[in-house]
Parts: sequence; C-alpha cells; structure tokens
Amino acid sequence: MIGLLNVGSLVLGLVAWILPIVNLIKRINNNNNYWALLSIVSLSACATSLLFQIIYNKHLVLIEDWSALMDTINAVVYVSTFLLLTTILLNVIVFVMYNRRG
Repeated sequence: MIGLLNVGSLVLGLVAWILPIVNLIKRINNNNNYWALLSIVSLSACATSLLFQIIYNKHLVLIEDWSALMDTINAVVYVSTFLLLTTILLNVIVFVMYNRRG
C-alpha cells in the first residue's frame, strides 16, 4: 500500500503539468472561464505529490530502511525541485497569458 504513494506522486505530478497546458490550449480557443480554478488545482496536485514523497520518506525512516533512504533521497530532492519549479513556471505563464492586455 505504501508503494502506491510513489505512483500517486507521479500521477499527481503529471496532472500538475497537464492542467496549465490545457489552460493554454483553451486560451487559444478563447473558451476557458475556469482558468484560475485549474491553476489552483494544478498547484494543489503539485503540493499533494510532494506530500506523498514526504510521507514515503517518513515510512522509510520508521521501518529504518536507511540504505533505501540514502539511495533515493538525492533523486527525490532533484525531481521534487524540478516538479515544483516547472509547475510554478507553467502557472505563471498561464496567469500572464490570461491577464495580458490587448
């Protein structure tokens, strides 16, 4: 059951990236009245994805699987940073596109 946290984290990370892209596509078609809601859901999915990783690392600490923790922590930090920065960048682009004058 704990292993599903990694799958859930991956799925939510993809959702966090897909929603701003959907926002941008709908912006081109001029038919998206819910862009702010989709951006909030995107950021929430990113936060939940990161939370799943924290919970999984806590599990590794509780079962004292130090080798697994030491083997994966660097990758988790880099991928989590990339996920967060990319999600923020995509949502900032959406915000600028929808609030651009003209």
